[in-house]
Amino acid sequence: MMSCSCYSLTRKLLVTAIAVALPGMAVAEPTNADLQGQIDALQSQVTALNTEVNQATEWKNPNTLIHTAGYADVGYVKKEGQDGSFVVGRFAPIFHYQYRDIVMLEAELEFEVGEDGETEVALEYLTIDWFLNDYAVLVAGKFLSPIGQFRQNLHPSWINKLATPPPGFGHDGAAPVSDLGLQVRGGFPFAGMRANYAIYASNGPEINAETEDGIDYELDGVAAEGFNADVDGEKTFGGRFAILPVASVEVAVSVAGGKATVTNVEGEEPPLPPGTVGPVANQTARDYSVYGADFVWFTGNMSVRGEFVKTKVGNDRSAGVTASDGATWQTWYTQVAYRLPNSKWEGALRYTDYDSPHDSVDIKQAAIGLNYLVTNTFIVKLTHEFNEGKTDQTTGVKYATDDDLTVLQLAYGF
Repeated sequence: MMSCSCYSLTRKLLVTAIAVALPGMAVAEPTNADLQGQIDALQSQVTALNTEVNQATEWKNPNTLIHTAGYADVGYVKKEGQDGSFVVGRFAPIFHYQYRDIVMLEAELEFEVGEDGETEVALEYLTIDWFLNDYAVLVAGKFLSPIGQFRQNLHPSWINKLATPPPGFGHDGAAPVSDLGLQVRGGFPFAGMRANYAIYASNGPEINAETEDGIDYELDGVAAEGFNADVDGEKTFGGRFAILPVASVEVAVSVAGGKATVTNVEGEEPPLPPGTVGPVANQTARDYSVYGADFVWFTGNMSVRGEFVKTKVGNDRSAGVTASDGATWQTWYTQVAYRLPNSKWEGALRYTDYDSPHDSVDIKQAAIGLNYLVTNTFIVKLTHEFNEGKTDQTTGVKYATDDDLTVLQLAYGF
């Protein structure tokens, strides 16, 4: 009986062990497969979650950046001997559309209200900028002239320390306004300092001439404003090179050269379409050159800057109805601006000497300004110009450039 009991007990234990083991074995194989499936499902969920997170946060780190900036100004203008007028200066929105660190489109529109109340619209610049590397950007389209610093860096009203630009830096002045073509610009280390540069090729400028008797002609001004067509096929090449010996000082030189042709004559009766018939037909392209130098120095609350630009057009006595001598336009200015410490008040002084082929527009100007910075980009400016023009040799009367000017301006950059 003992052996029978032992056998029976052994059998029961064996059966129990098998009964316990079989479910475990039966469950083991499906559990491994299920685990792998769960891992795959979890991976899918994580992937989907990452996609949702990336989509949800894409606005923080988008591939395409859209940015709007610009400036506007309004004010009151009083010229000596005339009634004062409230004026709308300009509204200039600037648009930037950038794709990663590869390419950016930038453009500036300019809206102005004329004295007759009509709104004028102009495209200040429009370029596609291709970021080639850390040291070079290819700029294609219409761009502000890189000659000097005022036109490309200081002309917005909320940046300019005075309410008016220095004489010679506007249309038909000594300094080019804009160009249409190709430009490469950037910066790089240089002899232990920093340097920046701009090199460009563009459509050539056009020349305005004038006559009083239809026989004798003289050059009136150079229109260097980024024309969308090159009437004489002659391109302009130029650039600017600057060094920063220290972070607070920049010194630069500029040069440009090419050809320019008379395309418009004032004083003709009746006016004739440019480049077609009459005195502007079959004109000879003249030598055209621009030279410039500029500097800026920042120290504490004070900035000191200056700029010189000279534009020269060669003579043309060989061919063309408007044969005439050459002409030179030259301007320079120096400016000091100082902001009172721990205040919103700022003062500015500027002296300019502009010389052209015409006494009627020549001017020596001392301008003084008092600014109140409501914010860093919203400025109230009071500017007064002390102007010294030349005298008409025939009548003995001073030209209008001799009249002083007072401007109160609210300028806002955004």
